[in-house]
Amino acid sequence: MTDPLGSPAADGPLLLIVDGANVVGSRPDGWWRDRRGAARRLRDRLAAEGLPGHDAAVEIVLVVEGAARGVESVPGVRVEAAPGSGDDRIVELAAEFAARRRLVVTADRELRRRVTELGAEVTGPRTVLG
Repeated sequence: MTDPLGSPAADGPLLLIVDGANVVGSRPDGWWRDRRGAARRLRDRLAAEGLPGHDAAVEIVLVVEGAARGVESVPGVRVEAAPGSGDDRIVELAAEFAARRRLVVTADRELRRRVTELGAEVTGPRTVLG
């Protein structure tokens, strides 16, 4: 497996697609008491830190679902509120931007399989959480 941060960009900046529910849920810090607040904190962290270890341009899309809907985009992070399954919206984005280099942040095995079939790279939540 290649290092997802080491390959050169394709058409445009790297598209980082973050599975908000999966990344937020990867740490038992009480996120379940305030899902929208947890998604806002992740969005703000992504806006402030970008993709650690990656100096080139990155376009960040944070996909939220369920109770986390309503989190707004900020400069540096576009928030996509999935109308249904967040996983399905992530797959749609990976397919829509097939000409670009895409890195999906998730630990969900089935989602990892679905997006790698579309040619996207995958990394785990620690990539953006440190």
